[in-house]
Amino acid sequence: MAMAAEDIEGMIRAALPDAIVEITDLAGDGNHYAARVVSESFRGLSRVKQHKTVYDALNGNMGGVLHALQLTTATP
Repeated sequence: MAMAAEDIEGMIRAALPDAIVEITDLAGDGNHYAARVVSESFRGLSRVKQHKTVYDALNGNMGGVLHALQLTTATP
């Protein structure tokens, strides 16, 4: 079962309301996405902690319903 880009974006925005989120379906199969997430809440966090914040927002779907996510994070 694939996950829709809109669902991924919605979950990230729910956890990070100020975030600018761009989702790209890399393979057209609903299983391989790239996400660019820009949020002020990342300020002062290491890249690893920024990524963990996004993965936590996905509520355990990473590696299950969502097979692959190429993630880029940044502060504004």
